[in-house]
Amino acid sequence: MTNSQSNPNSQNPKQNYDLEERTIRFSEEIVNFCKKLPQNVITKPLINQLIKSGTSIGANYCEADEASSKKDFVNKIGISKKETKETKYWFRVISHTLPEFKPDLRKLWKEAQELNLILAAIIRSSKKK
Repeated sequence: MTNSQSNPNSQNPKQNYDLEERTIRFSEEIVNFCKKLPQNVITKPLINQLIKSGTSIGANYCEADEASSKKDFVNKIGISKKETKETKYWFRVISHTLPEFKPDLRKLWKEAQELNLILAAIIRSSKKK
């Protein structure tokens, strides 16, 4: 079980990228985005939830990479995948609350969706083996 996969969007189809690094970059982008948001009684809980779910994607992926068994691996990847869905949920709520941030949120939502699809593919291929 490796943390590298082929990047379908890469110029060189044989070039690999590190999914762990990608999830870390996504976490950093979420943190940087949240720093720009105004904080008040409504937005503070939303920001906290987004930080928790968005950074949990990579944390659970890292744990999966060190899994003690195939079942443990699939379980942790599954948690990571669930966190992508929760993150997209918080993006939508924040988009409703702070519509001026929709362009940034669309970009982040797209990355969360791509990570969700990658993690789903990992789960499917792991269950076949």
